[in-house]
Amino acid sequence: MAITDLADGITRRVEALGDTLSETFFEPVIRLGVTGLARSGKTVFITSLVANLIDRARMGALAAQGEGRIQTAYLQPQPDDTLPRFDYETHLAALTAAQPHWPDSTRAVSELRLSLRVRPAGLLSGLSGPRTLHLDIVDYPGEWLLDLGLLDKSYDQWSREVMARIAPRPEAAEFLAQLDGIDPAAPHDEPLAQDLARRFTGYLTQARAAGYYDCTPGRFILPGDLAGSPVLTFAPLPGEGEGARKSLRREMARRFDAYKAQVVKPFFRDHFARIDRQVVLVDALGAIHKGPAAVEDMRRAMAETLGAFRPGGNAFLTRLLLGKRVERILFAATKADHLHHGQHARLTAIMQALTREARARADFAGAQTAAMSIAALRATVEETITHDGKPLDCVRGTLLETGRQAAFYPGDLPEDPNRLLGPARDGARGWLDADYKVMNFAPAPLRLKPGEGPPHIRLDRAAQFLIGDRL
Repeated sequence: MAITDLADGITRRVEALGDTLSETFFEPVIRLGVTGLARSGKTVFITSLVANLIDRARMGALAAQGEGRIQTAYLQPQPDDTLPRFDYETHLAALTAAQPHWPDSTRAVSELRLSLRVRPAGLLSGLSGPRTLHLDIVDYPGEWLLDLGLLDKSYDQWSREVMARIAPRPEAAEFLAQLDGIDPAAPHDEPLAQDLARRFTGYLTQARAAGYYDCTPGRFILPGDLAGSPVLTFAPLPGEGEGARKSLRREMARRFDAYKAQVVKPFFRDHFARIDRQVVLVDALGAIHKGPAAVEDMRRAMAETLGAFRPGGNAFLTRLLLGKRVERILFAATKADHLHHGQHARLTAIMQALTREARARADFAGAQTAAMSIAALRATVEETITHDGKPLDCVRGTLLETGRQAAFYPGDLPEDPNRLLGPARDGARGWLDADYKVMNFAPAPLRLKPGEGPPHIRLDRAAQFLIGDRL
């Protein structure tokens, strides 16, 4: 293990030196990581961001655009030949078709390079000509980011936490029933191990569909070419202890350790460790609709996510990053177009409150964090209707299930985020004084003028926070 860590360290130093020389003597590169927790709209975010950086008429809050310094933006071949390319053109075609539809979600890591030709600002503007800055967008599933939390845990600790968390969830009933009568100290039986792993994977898949955020190990849901391998054939077991040699518990623990060493660590070594800026997309409205338990689950997941950007707490990651840390982290509540703009500030305040505790505990060594509410693609228009003789601020859009137009009022978010976070922490079963609803809207047909990207809400402000200082 020591030799492996030393080799990793040497490799990372060589790569870091190469990146530094490239940026110093050639053209600067920003590696932007984009990930999302369940159903957050990651593919739409990347597609709309790229489209709006190419056609920038709607990007007024991006300072370099407002100052007229961005001359052009264009796609180029990505630098990493071993990664799939993010299928930007196909996704944009889905959103801009005569009958638009939401694009398919990406299920693995992918990359896209967008190059921007920018004139310098201030005193440098008269001393040098335009320069090229490369934005390398790295798209990866949120479950893979949450996997980092496994590196600090033993198999017993992980099993104990998982069993306590899933006990009340109906999605876990089949898996928990299968555990009844199983003796972890019995000799390892491969068909039994495979059956337990299959049922545990079934739970994770259902939990993710239900909107839970703690669906790790992430590769169980998105296995790729690892499907059926021993490294994905384990599950949590009740009880504790090392277990006898060749016992079911000992083999499950061995495979858990192999998952960390052979799946989690290579991902962070090859991709995560090179990220400069990061955006984490969250469907906060969906969690609020599901109730206090989902909100608390989301809060815990966001705390785990912030922990991933604090390498001092993990010896492996500290050696891996060699002092390099993500410079800016944005937590963005998506689907702000499902609310009237009068409630956007409340949604942002909820996002800020969800990350405040974790930010206060973490030492980011100068990294900046922010929270905001956005809609990468605006699918609704605002409308005020009269209900019981009073005006009601709604949004109107095309319902995804029926194709019909409908006005929608999701409920009034509280001004004080603790009205939501307090009951969530206390384990309340439901909201006492409110009923929050969500609606699935289809994308609206677009009529774009020359130079316009897709309509959005605060995507330009998100871009300003993430890359504006480097432009």
